[in-house]
Amino acid sequence: MSNIVEIEAALMELPLKDAHGIAQWLQNYLDQQGLTTPAAESSQPTITLPDYAARRQMTFGNKVLPNMVLLGREQERW
Repeated sequence: MSNIVEIEAALMELPLKDAHGIAQWLQNYLDQQGLTTPAAESSQPTITLPDYAARRQMTFGNKVLPNMVLLGREQERW
C-alpha cells in the first residue's frame, strides 16, 4: 500500500469493528503528535446570517404576507 487510494480500499474491505479500531488508533496518534486542532480553535470564521424577519418588518411594517407557495398549490390542478 503506497497511496491513499489503496489504503482506503483496504479499509473498506475490513469489518466495521476493525476499521473503527484503526480509526481510534489513528485519532490517538494524531492527538499525541499535536496534529489535530479542536473544534473551538477552528480557523474558519463563523457565519452570521442576516435577520430576515427584521428586514421584512422594516420594509413592510406589520403587514401579514401571504405564503405564495400555498397559494400556488391551491391554483394547480392535481
